[in-house]
Amino acid sequence: MTPSARIQAAIDLLDAIIASARDGGPAADTLIARYFKERRYAGSRDRRAVRDHVYDAIRRAAERPETGREAMIGLALERPEVAALFDGSTHAPLPIEPGEMGAEAGAVPCWLQPLLADKVEQDALLGRAPVDVRVNRLKATPPDVAPLLPDATPIAGLPDGLRLPEGFPVEQQAAWKDGLVEVQDAGSQWIAAACAVQPGMTVIDLCAGAGGKTLALAAAMGGRGNLIAADTIRSRLARLEPRAARAGATFIETLLLDQSHEARGLESLNGQVDVVLVDAPCSGTGTWRRNPEARWRLTQARLDRLVAEQARILDFAAPLLAPGGALVYATCALTEREGRGQVDAFLARHAGWTAEPIALPVGRAHGAGLLLTPGHDGSDGFFFARLRREA
Repeated sequence: MTPSARIQAAIDLLDAIIASARDGGPAADTLIARYFKERRYAGSRDRRAVRDHVYDAIRRAAERPETGREAMIGLALERPEVAALFDGSTHAPLPIEPGEMGAEAGAVPCWLQPLLADKVEQDALLGRAPVDVRVNRLKATPPDVAPLLPDATPIAGLPDGLRLPEGFPVEQQAAWKDGLVEVQDAGSQWIAAACAVQPGMTVIDLCAGAGGKTLALAAAMGGRGNLIAADTIRSRLARLEPRAARAGATFIETLLLDQSHEARGLESLNGQVDVVLVDAPCSGTGTWRRNPEARWRLTQARLDRLVAEQARILDFAAPLLAPGGALVYATCALTEREGRGQVDAFLARHAGWTAEPIALPVGRAHGAGLLLTPGHDGSDGFFFARLRREA
């Protein structure tokens, strides 16, 4: 592919990504993979260059553009070397017309800006994310792993956390294949630490997904106790089984719940659980470094639905706790409604619960919980709080 043809390919992909974001279709990575599967002639350099163009254009535009050309022209107007490739040659985009407008630059959609927590450094939300891993204490210690990953540096305050350069192919390394490390952002590791689980406890990861935090809890429990990974989507839980096998965390139990009837499937556990982690579905505003396209998918209506769903999950999670048990609520979101506001509303609805301080050397106090942001903490953005059921 010529450099100009790569620009046109990026425009074509952006058209598909914009339509998919508007209509709730597949994510950008999926569309890019499909695109190149159908175009075997594109070499590795072509694929990398086109992908970089696509994501540079996505990162630059906070509001969803109307077309891929608009998104790419916005980038070209800031980069003369890109603008020069709009030359109208074979397989190239037509030249940029005088006065032709590109997508406006920005980090946060205008409607969302006033809804973010006031401590969020908005310019840092779209920086390139490093690759963080957690040493799996069920199989190894940090000194065991250090010679296997010489490019890794310790993450301050996380005894088992290591940081690798952005784009590092960790899943090609023996340390990952043998289950000695698990890819996990530092923020997620902090949330697992906030759960303060111990061997022998009964613990539920209530929105487990593919089980990243479940595996961190398993390591903290030393493989002993009752650890249940619950979710309503079978395909997500299915991804946990091979990960748990690789990590040596075979004591994890999975529980598939019926959407909207979760309380029925959990009823037998009411009053028996020591720690419940609710890593709730959310807007993902804290993960834009990894998924900048999410800005183009989020709407006020979707945010309203997510806030309602978070409250519903908290309400059926609360009865699970034994007296003195802890409910840890977390979202990878930085809006006030999903974080501080959600916890305040829960405490107002439920008597006999208190928020307790989280003794971690990270983040900033925010209402009843802690706020992590990329700009302040170098991790993905999270809000999390620890709520105690009175004995």
